[in-house]
Amino acid sequence: MTQTILQRFPHANRIEIDRYQDVFNRSKQNFFLQKHAPKLILAVKKAPFLYRGAEVCHDFGNTYFYYTSSALNCLYNCEYCFLQGMFPSANIVLFVNIDDYFTEVSHTLQKHPVYLAISYETDLLAFERIAPYVSKWIDYAREQEDLLLEVRSKSANYTAIQHLEPASQVILAWTLSPDAVIQQFEAGTPNLTARLKSLRQAIDDGWKVRICFDPVLHIENWQEHYRECIERTFSVVPAEKIQDISIGVFRIPRDYLKKIRKHRTDSALLHYPFESHDGVFSYPHEIAKQLIDHVYQHVNTYVPKEKIYI
Repeated sequence: MTQTILQRFPHANRIEIDRYQDVFNRSKQNFFLQKHAPKLILAVKKAPFLYRGAEVCHDFGNTYFYYTSSALNCLYNCEYCFLQGMFPSANIVLFVNIDDYFTEVSHTLQKHPVYLAISYETDLLAFERIAPYVSKWIDYAREQEDLLLEVRSKSANYTAIQHLEPASQVILAWTLSPDAVIQQFEAGTPNLTARLKSLRQAIDDGWKVRICFDPVLHIENWQEHYRECIERTFSVVPAEKIQDISIGVFRIPRDYLKKIRKHRTDSALLHYPFESHDGVFSYPHEIAKQLIDHVYQHVNTYVPKEKIYI
């Protein structure tokens, strides 16, 4: 994996370090300045490789819900991203010992089935032409009967894995947002048309595909923006071929948001008067309910309620 990645950057300046934490976790860094010119750190991850899924994330009815991180940080720069408050650095870490991840998953599978999200703290599909993690995870997953893998993305990079045969153990999930949200809050990400094109191609090729309207944001004219987004989605995507759909409003751990607000003083989105619910900041209950209900009602005209997770 290291050689594969280095070949992508033949003219890069290479600096050897002892531990990635010495660079990534050092004090007095500025995440927001580094985001304009992030560096790439190749590292070896040490155990643990699997973490129990957080309560603020969808488990889609799976009892044994885990996530894992082959990479830290993301190529994109979404204004609402929790990584800004989670990590001290915007530099990107790619863990090259991918086989060690597979070993721990195999060990866990001996105890019980595993639902595993591999792309929560990054966008792995966006990295695929730099480091083929998604391909390797898919090849591993297709040999594991009790493993269900979710690959979540905002990218239009499906062509990077299109050569692979669809695997029944893998769900490709796309986060979809109105173009108004993408243009204003999801810097560097593909527009809705590009995401839908990738999503539709994956369906046509035979993959299980999930749609995520998450996070839903309370912006000006939000009702119109999300209605149009949903209508555009199902004008392109055959609703009967969707595995399921998740809906969620903006939510972030309280400590993360406090850190982000110190630097992003110009963000009306992040300085909204959120309410704290068990250590998680989100919209007041009534506003959250309006957002969820609006999106749910429009989605439900295309997809039965049994396939919608909130």
